[in-house]
Amino acid sequence: MAYQTYAGQTPQPAAEPANTPRIRPGFGLRGPRREKHVLTPEDLGALSFPVGDDGVVIGIDPQQQPAVIGLFRPHAYEVVLVGGMWTAQVIALRAAATGARVAVETGRPQAWAPMAQAAGGGQPCVTVHQVGRVGPQGASVASPVLVIRDLGARPSRSRLSAAPWQTTLTLLPYLGPNATRVLNSADLVGVQRISPQEAEVVARLLSLGDQEVAALPTLGENITLWATRMRRQYVMTNPVEAEAQVLGGPRRMD
Repeated sequence: MAYQTYAGQTPQPAAEPANTPRIRPGFGLRGPRREKHVLTPEDLGALSFPVGDDGVVIGIDPQQQPAVIGLFRPHAYEVVLVGGMWTAQVIALRAAATGARVAVETGRPQAWAPMAQAAGGGQPCVTVHQVGRVGPQGASVASPVLVIRDLGARPSRSRLSAAPWQTTLTLLPYLGPNATRVLNSADLVGVQRISPQEAEVVARLLSLGDQEVAALPTLGENITLWATRMRRQYVMTNPVEAEAQVLGGPRRMD
């Protein structure tokens, strides 16, 4: 507030123009006055928000709706994919796109290097490690980690300790001698095209029905049956343009 001062007198407040806005300490200028928004109970029913499961979109389901896997959880999570490296790499790219870090333990690093270099726009969000050389990842709710183990049909037990917000995806090109152990320890299993004999084994382990057993040997290159003990769902994975440039088209065999 301005003051007027005269010789020998106590300073007095100067008169302010009538249209000068008053400032409330700590609140600034008053905002414009508008009518309150009022909704009737009937109007509330018309409000909706497109909120679904959070996670990584891995494709579309038979109803053409997005299929989402909640990969990262406040406890260790085990995923097994009996399928091709192409699908595992798509999942890796999409997990990295959500802000997760991806560590790949593999005996064929040259096959993962182009994807790792392309992910993250130059940021080291995907790292490739030799077999047995993956160290502690320091996963947290703010920095979840996907560990991909691409070790063939007979993967050794992981040396990496289980941790919250750390998910392990074990890639099996086909069912090997220790497939029963690997599948039984999984929280989620994805199965792509396999032989009729393998389908019978998977059916016993996952309690699949006759329809799934008959369908597994005939699945397309980009179709995966994702199953838990309670649920199962077919998912079609199609690459977006950027993924196709790095990975090429869908393929079951590498």
